[in-house]
Amino acid sequence: MKKIFPFEFIYQVFSLLIIIIIVHAAYVAVIRPNAEAELAQQVEQINIDKNYVPKRSVYVLVRDYEQEACFILMFWALVIMAYKATLLFRERSLLEKDILHAKEGVKFLPQDARELSRQIQSLPAEEHHYLLPRTLLVALHRFSSTKNIQDVSTATNIACESESERLDSELSIIRYITWAIPSIGFLGTVRGIGDALGQAHKAVEGDIAGVTESLGVAFNSTLIALCISIFLMFIVHQIQLLQERFILDTQNYCNDNLIRHLQIP
Repeated sequence: MKKIFPFEFIYQVFSLLIIIIIVHAAYVAVIRPNAEAELAQQVEQINIDKNYVPKRSVYVLVRDYEQEACFILMFWALVIMAYKATLLFRERSLLEKDILHAKEGVKFLPQDARELSRQIQSLPAEEHHYLLPRTLLVALHRFSSTKNIQDVSTATNIACESESERLDSELSIIRYITWAIPSIGFLGTVRGIGDALGQAHKAVEGDIAGVTESLGVAFNSTLIALCISIFLMFIVHQIQLLQERFILDTQNYCNDNLIRHLQIP
């Protein structure tokens, strides 16, 4: 486990840097130039036809700095969740293997625990830190020392519950991101309303272009932030569901392939 944490941390940092570069490049090269062109065209149409109603453009909706920050955080959260989902599917693949070769009718005695432990330790080195091998080893060590099947079941449940808490705690950074995105949207709202109030004197004189543009910043940033937050929360709940199912499937695997085969002489 000590080898995974530094790699995951480095992965998160470098992925954030790469996402910042790519998103900012897209904004500089595509989104903001197109948004400025759309706004200039709308101003020309309004000057020609006073009844012209501007259409909402995607470029205009996402052109501000708050929306850029929200997209950076969204892609970062998706990359982190993709990494965690990949690890989860790798661990789930072990559930399809018959590690202990527990055939129907076979019984395991306390003296068999050492041989069963060797079978688990013969797995590839990268799989040793997975939940299933760790849980099986804990159960076999408990069975060998206490010769009590109830203790084995308790040890298995404790190991799975600890893993569930660990997986849940590792989602804290993603939960923080999903909280931060609406907050950034509200910051854009405050900035836009503040700019609009600063140009109130122009509105009194009849020039409302600056006020409407600032209010557009306020509402667009909140709209985009809330939409992104709703999307991310759905993905987060799907990841949580996968994790919970994985823990339950691991417990069932231990019950079906180990605990029900244990026997006290």
